[in-house]
Amino acid sequence: MKLSFGPWGETLDEFVDAGIEGEKKGFETLWTSELHRTPFVPLTALATKTSRIKLGSGVALAFLRSPLTLALTALDLNEISNGRFILGLGSGVKNLNEYWHDVRFGKPVKHIEDVINICRMVIKESHINPIKYDGEEKRISLVGFDRPFVPKETSIPIYMGSVGPLMTKKCGEIANGWISHELCSPQYLESNIIPKLEEGCSGSSLPKIVVSGLTVVDEDEKKAKRIAAGTVAFYASVKTYDEFFNNHGFGTEAAKIRQLFKNSDIKGMIDSVPDEMVDVFAIAGNRDFVSESIKRYGDIVDEIKLTPPTHYVKEEETRLAQKSILSLVNEGEIN
Repeated sequence: MKLSFGPWGETLDEFVDAGIEGEKKGFETLWTSELHRTPFVPLTALATKTSRIKLGSGVALAFLRSPLTLALTALDLNEISNGRFILGLGSGVKNLNEYWHDVRFGKPVKHIEDVINICRMVIKESHINPIKYDGEEKRISLVGFDRPFVPKETSIPIYMGSVGPLMTKKCGEIANGWISHELCSPQYLESNIIPKLEEGCSGSSLPKIVVSGLTVVDEDEKKAKRIAAGTVAFYASVKTYDEFFNNHGFGTEAAKIRQLFKNSDIKGMIDSVPDEMVDVFAIAGNRDFVSESIKRYGDIVDEIKLTPPTHYVKEEETRLAQKSILSLVNEGEIN
């Protein structure tokens, strides 16, 4: 199992500095997300300041940009990083797409399949052939485009993020890798994710599995869990994840948190996340506890992405959590 890192920064300079430190520590990949920053601009900055470490969008929202724009962005990032880029895509939830970004969600499984199919065609052939694709959710007629540069590579790894069974099965069928939601337990991986990936790939190679590990290291274990609780509460407030929390036996807590969210009671939301819930969805505790918790994933994933908490916490708490992650690792291994 490789260790990777999701850096954070209050400024882009701080973000890039964290990524540079991550490369020095021997992490396998630096991953960006799409929420408070775009995923691709920070990766471009990282590409110019690093030399070895892989760079991935983990994940970019697949429906916000045209497939052509996504493919060209991937080609550019792969070129500037000297072949180190991984294009990670996810659907996001319906409200995020339609209310925040004013884009159509459609049939998400078919939608993301069409996006990925077009991306692969553009990456592979747009410098030599016209591109035509007529899908259920996306279509393209790229005639007369004739991209005048030969790409550094005509195949770029495409990973998918998923939670539900249909999207996970589709990932097994069409993607090079799977990236977990920010909250993902070993139990959920083994009972819900891996069987669907295997069903999707139908006997061919299983996609690479990258699990996210929300990580807080503090010798005061209670404090560590309370810092991580904010991010757990944030995701529990999203109704789309009902089944996910029910599957872990925390459906009642999630329902209460959603009601408190509607009442704008952030403190109540965090207080409604018991330590037992944090232990399932995060890696929060003293150094020994965190090290052992990370090892739980060793036999079932290819890579674990360690990230600091970023929801309902103070910037300084996120900063300290990030420093604690970096202090855990040396030469790509837990100290």
